[in-house]
Amino acid sequence: MAKQTRLPSCPMAEACRGMMEKPFSGVAPIVAGILFIALGVLIVIEPRILVWALAVVFILFGIVLLMMGGFMRKMGARFQALHKPSA
Repeated sequence: MAKQTRLPSCPMAEACRGMMEKPFSGVAPIVAGILFIALGVLIVIEPRILVWALAVVFILFGIVLLMMGGFMRKMGARFQALHKPSA
């Protein structure tokens, strides 16, 4: 078997190889695809679900943004404390 070398044109080659070595790396996209299809069918049957789904997405996105903002503020405070100019 020939020795595989890193492809210089693809910076993601190592990450892709790591994903392919894991047996269940393709399960998450399949499950997400099935859920999106099911949600699409439910929206066709009952269009009001779209409003609820969109509201849930906005709420979750807002929570994620609040968490990211808090994390970034903490990291900024740590950075400022570490790199404070000495007088």
